[in-house]
Amino acid sequence: MEIIDRHTQGEVVVPYQALCVGAAGEEAPEDCAVLIEHNLDVYVNEVLTMRIVCTPNHLVDLVVGRLFTEGIVSGTDEIESVYLCEYGTRARVTLTRREADFARGSQVETVPSCCTGNRTYNHYFDEGVPPEPVKPIRWERSWVFAAAAAFAQDSPLHRRTFGTHSCYLVVDGNIVCCREDLGRHNAFDKVLGFALREGVDLRRALVFSSGRLPVDMVMKAIRAGVPVLATKAVPTDATIELARQYDLTLICSARPDSMRVYHDPTA
Repeated sequence: MEIIDRHTQGEVVVPYQALCVGAAGEEAPEDCAVLIEHNLDVYVNEVLTMRIVCTPNHLVDLVVGRLFTEGIVSGTDEIESVYLCEYGTRARVTLTRREADFARGSQVETVPSCCTGNRTYNHYFDEGVPPEPVKPIRWERSWVFAAAAAFAQDSPLHRRTFGTHSCYLVVDGNIVCCREDLGRHNAFDKVLGFALREGVDLRRALVFSSGRLPVDMVMKAIRAGVPVLATKAVPTDATIELARQYDLTLICSARPDSMRVYHDPTA
């Protein structure tokens, strides 16, 4: 996979002044760091396929991870090249497969940064084939507690803005990557994009998210073959049933001193 990244990453926050007002009526000016809300158009084989609202950092990781977790590619061997323009507003992906019947001109809507139901791709990527169940692994509770402790200590952008979701990649108990973004889906995809580019075996990984886990978040983990998914937040009934159906270990409400295990196929 060839990467041509011309984006010179600058600041991802901008300064704004706000008036801080207390309950007793006291007022004071306050300098605030505010996240930049960025738009990225992704072309796949010259077809506009995604418009992603995101934080403007680690954009190649985001594109690679998003293609992977949505089932558009099964690995980096299916990606010939990724080009990112100097402004970080346009990515061009060339796949090794070039179907002649790509639906050029299909309507493409904006992919939300943090909401459920965030798949708005061209229909020629929909294969209608359900993913395979993940392969469970023996995991240690200390892995989850370590990720939860790292999250409790706060991640860099969240510490500055209180406006990001965080995602941690844990392999054999070691935190190997942390990514942040406006949206929990994006943070998740950035972590997996990093893993793919660095050759990390996701079949041995635990992914820890700061956000709640609706169905589309859990399906991302299943498509990626991640065996253990944890969050400091909560699941839904549908995600618990999905985890059980696909042999995914699902851990929620993870804190440095406690967790709730909703499904563990190795138990």
